[in-house]
Amino acid sequence: MSNSGQLVQDETKVRAGFWQKARKTLGRVPFTEDAVAAFYCATDSATPLPIRATLFGALAYFVMPFDIIPDIFLGLGFTDDAAILVTAFTAARMHITEAHREQARAWLLKEQAARQV
Repeated sequence: MSNSGQLVQDETKVRAGFWQKARKTLGRVPFTEDAVAAFYCATDSATPLPIRATLFGALAYFVMPFDIIPDIFLGLGFTDDAAILVTAFTAARMHITEAHREQARAWLLKEQAARQV
């Protein structure tokens, strides 16, 4: 598959499943805010294509229900997701802006408030 084909496939997976997965992991994993900020960065047209591809690839892995260590294993299930995401966040750190982080924090506050209702 071409790089652009992989990007389209990853972006499609992420757009279809990211918010559900982010809600499911809220409060269970320490990197939810980073993942949400990475989503906003990946969907930002100002983000360079190679960075978008890196982030969509990592986020697609995060969204997948089955991966190397299934997420159902408490304590271990998200370690592989975290390793991949941290690598992508490191590569993209110059492109994940304060605006992306503010959007992520706003989403987290909204979701946390909805859970308390």
